[in-house]
Amino acid sequence: MRLPSSIFVSVSLFTAETIAALYLSSTYRSAGDRIWQGLTLLFTLVPSVLVQLTLIFIHRDLSRDRPLVLLLHIFQLGPIVRCFEASFIYGNASSTEEPYVSITRKRQMPKGGLSEEVEKEVGQAEGKLFTHRAAFARTSVIQAFLGSAPQLTLQLYVCVLQQDVSVGRGILMTISLLSIVYGALRCNILAIKIKYDDYEVDVRPAAYLCIFLWRSFEIAVRVVVLVLFSSVLQIWILPVVLLNFFIFFFYPWILFWQSKSPFPENIEKTLTRVGTTIVLCLLTFLYAGINMFCWSAVQLKLNDPDLINKSQNWYRMAVYYMLRFVENATLILLWYVFQTDFYRYICAPLLVLQLLIGYSLAIFFMLVFYQFCHPCKKLFSSSISQGMWECSELLCLLCQKRNTREPDDKPNLEPSSTFDKDITNDTLNESQNGITSQDLSVNP
Repeated sequence: MRLPSSIFVSVSLFTAETIAALYLSSTYRSAGDRIWQGLTLLFTLVPSVLVQLTLIFIHRDLSRDRPLVLLLHIFQLGPIVRCFEASFIYGNASSTEEPYVSITRKRQMPKGGLSEEVEKEVGQAEGKLFTHRAAFARTSVIQAFLGSAPQLTLQLYVCVLQQDVSVGRGILMTISLLSIVYGALRCNILAIKIKYDDYEVDVRPAAYLCIFLWRSFEIAVRVVVLVLFSSVLQIWILPVVLLNFFIFFFYPWILFWQSKSPFPENIEKTLTRVGTTIVLCLLTFLYAGINMFCWSAVQLKLNDPDLINKSQNWYRMAVYYMLRFVENATLILLWYVFQTDFYRYICAPLLVLQLLIGYSLAIFFMLVFYQFCHPCKKLFSSSISQGMWECSELLCLLCQKRNTREPDDKPNLEPSSTFDKDITNDTLNESQNGITSQDLSVNP
């Protein structure tokens, strides 16, 4: 039985970020900055409440008689209680005899073209730990993109406006960035395990390192670009953010309406149609929040029983990163054009170059991960390099077709056939010899 280290990391980041945000809000209150204090508390309490609800929903506490646990969830102490519970289960797993075990069948990664199926006994303790790990994997994603990402953006914006990085803000921004990167990492691992649920997935340290570097560069550059753009064009940041959010929020619903599939009823048996709609809206809200800052490894598919698109679509990923690179470059160039004397102590061209190189490095580590370090790369029908090459060929073909379909205003001086070529040569010869035929002459 594996040590529940992912649970310890999730709880540590959640607790540290909450304490740092509460401390920073107290400093804002002492300085009289009521707006920054309110926003800091808002980006702390809202994701915390959602985390408590997620843990209660996954562990089905409402259907069990556990008033003390529910009370601790009300006091926002649910993750800490779950961490102690998981530690207690792990500590007593070897000392107690399992009265009941279940059999799971997983296929190993193909070796030499063959894939063996392995049976494994799973006891009650290990099953409970699996539930805890799954719950904290989802709460890490919620905490990262509905709390830490807005918090990091807010505090960096305050630093830019005040031209100062205090100790409290620096600590909170560092913890928030780590929380976002960890949430994105958990999202990647969760997507892999959902897509390849029939296989025994073993993620190597090199894969974790590639994902960490990929997500760190991608998220850091995205946050810096949004903050810089909003500092010089405050009015235009709202349309940019809302357009991004609504596109990703309504995209799964548009695909669902186009498929003409029945409304999903198998999310949770105890939920009514209204409850199912609320859960799906919250899910698409989280999906849009993730794609605001980075590529969502989990693609929603509302007409699927698992709500997840398990096919590997390189074209969608390529289009996302091309459009996001263009958007980031456009926003940072607009900041460069409209920057004021406020940034006179910053080397603007160097900063623009660093941001573009940083996002390029994120794409590079993403390609390295999918090409060499993905734990299930043997199951790919085509590698990411082949997918990107096919995508570039498709774009070239589309450009060529577009050019051929455009009308050409210039006259075609080349003869289209041998007969036309002979007539053209005869006409030129007669013009050179001064001979004008009556059939070819035109009287004014």
